[in-house]
Amino acid sequence: MKFVVTLVTALFYSMLAAGSTPNDGLEMAVPESVGFSSERLQKITDFAQGQVARGEHAGVVTMVARHGKIVHFEAAGRYGVDDDRPMTTDALFRIFSMTKPITSVALMMLYEEGAFQMSDKVSKYLPQLGDLRIYNDGKIEEAGYEVTIEQLFTHTAGMTTTFRPDNPVDAMYEQAKLNWSPDLDAYIDALAQLPLRYEPGTRYHYSAATNVLGALIEKLSGKALDVFFKERVFTPLGMNDTFFEVPEDKLLRLAGNHLWDSQDNRLIPAPVGMLPAYSNVTLFLGAGGLVSSAMDYMIFCDMLRRGGSYNGVRILGPKTVQYMTRNHLTPEVRNNGFNEFPESHLYPGQWFGLGFGVMLEPAISGVVTSQGEYSWGGIADTKFIIDPEEDLIAIVMTQLVASPWPTQFRMKVATYQALTALNAGQTP
Repeated sequence: MKFVVTLVTALFYSMLAAGSTPNDGLEMAVPESVGFSSERLQKITDFAQGQVARGEHAGVVTMVARHGKIVHFEAAGRYGVDDDRPMTTDALFRIFSMTKPITSVALMMLYEEGAFQMSDKVSKYLPQLGDLRIYNDGKIEEAGYEVTIEQLFTHTAGMTTTFRPDNPVDAMYEQAKLNWSPDLDAYIDALAQLPLRYEPGTRYHYSAATNVLGALIEKLSGKALDVFFKERVFTPLGMNDTFFEVPEDKLLRLAGNHLWDSQDNRLIPAPVGMLPAYSNVTLFLGAGGLVSSAMDYMIFCDMLRRGGSYNGVRILGPKTVQYMTRNHLTPEVRNNGFNEFPESHLYPGQWFGLGFGVMLEPAISGVVTSQGEYSWGGIADTKFIIDPEEDLIAIVMTQLVASPWPTQFRMKVATYQALTALNAGQTP
């Protein structure tokens, strides 16, 4: 079953999702007025409908904006393989690791207030993490260095995830069931008992470090992470559909999550109990716990595109946003971890800032892109890109954990090919 929301209907849904009219910040526009082709934007529709028709995804929401003007906002497919309701543009999605940029922005708000310095040792605020050990050739030894806050932002703290259960440290993370801790205090206490996989500061390695950033926000602000997010980020920006716990009156808008059955080549619903709860939540994971909508995340992205403000509300200073979206890795540290691709989550030509992947070498990236583009994605095949060179934002939302499909690359190609004028004024 295929379903596409027209641009007019999408406008209606976007008003509902954002809780305001587009004129408050983002505005709808004729694509040609901002250097897009209406006809060529149809390829985004074709891409989304094609993934649904091939059974690769149950439902997809796609969104593109340039110069603060929305030129594409559509939904295709249905809410789930076991939910035949047509997908709508105001659907809610588990965004998993797209939580990380939000957590990073929130902590940088406290940085601007003088609450900490990048070089501070994490143990200054979370003493449990002061005597971390490291796994080295089958032995657990004292680490040579303490973890700094900047290393948490850049995934160079030596921590890991559960992606590689064949690795002894990843296996320990799995056995510790960190993501099932009752709260962040218990999470940090359990994490402190686990060894590091690498010496801090020596290697980029994608990790659970952003959960520690969330714990720092709680410690430094004196507020639970969900409360800080709501009071300091979501409510000021009008992100009324982003939360750790889905309100009861919005549960019907939560899209079903899926896995790919490689034996039968089909989508299947994610098993009950596989994913963290979306009600009665007490563990607020800054690395991957949020639920959001395409419009809400577009508001967040547009705030960054505008240098930290949206609709008259300033979240960060423009110099801070610039600092976050620059590369923070040395070649040695980045390349030490690059042979882990795709587990490293860095693509060819991509480096890392403070919570964002940053494109430095577009020519070797393997997909059309721009110098300085910053982005990130979630494990359920969600993705956003912010391209300062072309002043555009693209978002794709769907729900397929560990997707085997190049969804985000298809979205990028379909978006960039629709440009008719580059930001410098040239006509391709």
